[in-house]
Amino acid sequence: MPPRLPSFAEMLDSARESALHLEMRDAYGVTTEADAFARWRETGETDTDQESPYWRPWVDLVRRTVARGVDVRRARIVSEPVTDYIRYEHAGTVVNVAAGEHVRWLPRRKASDIALPGNDFWLIDGRLIRWNHFTGDGASAPGEISEDPAAARLCADAFEAVWARGIPHDEYKIS
Repeated sequence: MPPRLPSFAEMLDSARESALHLEMRDAYGVTTEADAFARWRETGETDTDQESPYWRPWVDLVRRTVARGVDVRRARIVSEPVTDYIRYEHAGTVVNVAAGEHVRWLPRRKASDIALPGNDFWLIDGRLIRWNHFTGDGASAPGEISEDPAAARLCADAFEAVWARGIPHDEYKIS
């Protein structure tokens, strides 16, 4: 039987040093974002209110994680020109940053020589991996937990290589 998949809150609450997140898709079809993404496509407006019902749980989680001294970083590898979804995601990232996450963007063409895992992931304290799986159209699929040391090293090395080349959120301009 596979290990129970902890919630994101349980994972970040367990972090003592670091919580690293690597995203590598150009579009996600996550149902919890569908309405907001559709509204953004129609109006160009997105929810950036940290107190909104959508953002508040995440903001509270990140803030309490960072308050314990945990380094919370997110890196995104994106194709350019970017997709509409990445434009939408970029517009909302101000909330992630305000909550205490450090976010960088790396154009995919600058990642060609980086050994990357096959899936997006969270890496907690360099040892616990939550693989984020998605269907072909970007919908969330069941995730997976691993504490395999070789996989954790791959994730840590990949993340740090992307991070070193990445552009800080406030400097990355969508073209």
